[in-house]
Amino acid sequence: MMHALPLPLDLPPADPRHRLRARGAAANPVGRFEPYARIVEPDGWDLVEDAKLLRTEVSVERPKSVITRNQSPDVPFDRAVNPYRGCEHGCIYCFARPTHGFLGLSAGLDFETRLIAKPEAPDLLARELSKRGYVPAPIALGTATDPYQPIEADWGLTRGLLQVLSDFNHPLLLTTRGAGVLRDLDLLASLAKRNLVHLAVSLTTLDEDLARKLEPRAPSPQTRLRIIREAARAGIPVRVMAAPIIPGLTDAALEAILTEARRAGARAAEMIPLRLPNEVAPLFADWLARHYPLRAEKVLNAIAAFRGGKLNDPRFTTRMEGEGTEAELLARRFEVSCRRLSLAAALPPLDRTRFAVPPRAGEQLELF
Repeated sequence: MMHALPLPLDLPPADPRHRLRARGAAANPVGRFEPYARIVEPDGWDLVEDAKLLRTEVSVERPKSVITRNQSPDVPFDRAVNPYRGCEHGCIYCFARPTHGFLGLSAGLDFETRLIAKPEAPDLLARELSKRGYVPAPIALGTATDPYQPIEADWGLTRGLLQVLSDFNHPLLLTTRGAGVLRDLDLLASLAKRNLVHLAVSLTTLDEDLARKLEPRAPSPQTRLRIIREAARAGIPVRVMAAPIIPGLTDAALEAILTEARRAGARAAEMIPLRLPNEVAPLFADWLARHYPLRAEKVLNAIAAFRGGKLNDPRFTTRMEGEGTEAELLARRFEVSCRRLSLAAALPPLDRTRFAVPPRAGEQLELF
């Protein structure tokens, strides 16, 4: 069934002064909170050879706190830490893109190229965990932007956060697609021995060419399978995130994704159909038109079939699962595959009883 899509899917043209290399978005539409829009139109004097390569910029934020809280029934945690804003991986479908609008920036190229680091995040986390009355529960790391995006190699904030959580014996839910996580297998293995960590690895497709277009600066599918393999060998419980599954584009590979992840050592699996909140919908539609013009309409209508004829449904529960016949069939395929492969729906609960504030340097230890 074909659906009439109500969203305006047109974007301003790409800035001719920029050369793009391995970027998901091609334009920088104004944020939804901005009163004015600025559009750069080619005037015939913009020469391709004069265009400058658009590079990543990192600025610094110094917040007063680093733990964010939520009451969403859609996620299995109530607190999270994100050491970075924006994500250089450039995944065109990323649901976190609209968060750049709160900074007066675009969900398009700004989200991929104008990043923000929080260098004091580890110290802030230690301070918040040390507060009298703090009650431990799993902290999610990597919920909005990837903690192992490329700039982590220079900033090391994620490693700093892991060290704090290890020092406090605090449970952690870590989600990533970044190969940088392999650097920190020592800390993660130590946490795993104390039943303090679950690692979720996002695996969207096994098609290398599609992955380069869909997630231009993220590791390849084979590298992500290697992450699962090496983490599993280190004794770290791994869950594969087949998310997002894009109807009409990646859904046919669902069983293959789960099979390869299980062979690599994943113990559990989760599947989430694509959702396109706010500015993400026109960005994704533009990406489809550029990379898969002959399939664009089919894919958009397949997505809408999951969302009651719209490209997005923000309601709790349904936004993570979709609804309708197509959504039910995909969920059934996922369930059958997980049962066949012995992939659990969830990993065993993490230990909250070990939590303790470590003694400060020079502080006298308790005798009893």
